Amino acid sequence: MSDAAAASTTTVTVQLHQQQDYQFRIAFGGDAPDVLGDEPAPLGQGQGPSPVQLLAAAVGNCLSDSLLFALRKFKQAPEPIACEVHAEVGRNAEGRVRVLGMQAVLTLGVPAASLEHLDRVLATFEGYCTVTQSVRQGIPVQVTVRDADGRLLMPTAA
Repeated sequence: MSDAAAASTTTVTVQLHQQQDYQFRIAFGGDAPDVLGDEPAPLGQGQGPSPVQLLAAAVGNCLSDSLLFALRKFKQAPEPIACEVHAEVGRNAEGRVRVLGMQAVLTLGVPAASLEHLDRVLATFEGYCTVTQSVRQGIPVQVTVRDADGRLLMPTAA
């Protein structure tokens, strides 16, 4: 790694502390509130989000942030943005349970016609999503964007 790359690198630290069985208190530091993570039954008690749910939330949150940031660069107001992420969990070729794929559906809070530069934003915003681009190195992630009227904006029809 070059000195310039090392200088621009940051480290994010999250601490997990077992509470009981499969329940872990997840501490993010700073002013962020702790979260209780837990596996669903029969392993855990489902008292908090599972690791797969946290992964899906991270992908959806990052995509939503990237879309909002890209639109705001053009002084556009797409709020409120909503996102739903589906994570397909199944067995891989070795028979181990894995996240096999994810589908994220983002919905703008306004009609597409009210936003300028939307085509340019839709063509680029995913590339800036740190989490999704990292996850895609091992898990396929499909992204769909709709406007407030339900019009499909992305992927575009071929």
